[in-house]
Amino acid sequence: MQRDENLNKTLVGDLVSENYVFASVLHYFGISFYQYPSESLEEVCKKHRVNPRQLISELESWASRKEPTPEELYINPIEVLVAYLKKKHYYFVRQELPFLSNMISGIHAEPHFQALLADLKMMFPLFVQDFIHHIHEEESRLFKRIELLQDIEEGNFALHDALKILEKDPVCLLAEAHEIHDDEMEGIRKLTSNYSLSENAPLTMKVLYHELQNFERELIIHAQIEDELLFPKAVELEREALRMIRHKIRIN
Repeated sequence: MQRDENLNKTLVGDLVSENYVFASVLHYFGISFYQYPSESLEEVCKKHRVNPRQLISELESWASRKEPTPEELYINPIEVLVAYLKKKHYYFVRQELPFLSNMISGIHAEPHFQALLADLKMMFPLFVQDFIHHIHEEESRLFKRIELLQDIEEGNFALHDALKILEKDPVCLLAEAHEIHDDEMEGIRKLTSNYSLSENAPLTMKVLYHELQNFERELIIHAQIEDELLFPKAVELEREALRMIRHKIRIN
């Protein structure tokens, strides 16, 4: 109780400075931290009609959140892996990208950072557009293909229809076409000198750089999971379905 009281009285700028995750939790509740650096959490929550306890509880939940390891993902069936990747896509599109976009478009930079932010304001929306297109492509082609393969395995198609499906758009071609969408992030990395800032840089820029770097790290891990776990599992599923269908056609 005393701890909650202390947090309530703490300035938003101080809370975010101690733990950058607080910035994204505040955004989750519709609060842009950079608008209220000198106001207490209690005051800001009152303005936005947010229960401070709920916000603190959410922060603790985010802090304790644990991602599954590649080993844990590998031992699960392919549909669990697809569900995990879909959930991450949703998180990227609904939480991470809006949070980053909100900061890039909303923070008022000191003169030293104005040109850089102007460049980011042009560059980042293009990255977002490209990234969302990539996600839609992946879900409509690769994830849909995996669903079809599972339907074939369960005998939901006539044999010759199943064979036609299997021979069209094989997973190996989708794997070859799969791109790691890092081009724009590479541009952002160069623009921000690999996310390096001086110690006396404003808090807003520190949080922005930290979150951009963190997002890039998440994208790299996400792409590795797709390339090293999802595609091999999908290729194996397709190979097994093809073997099964050809065997059934031969004996019929």
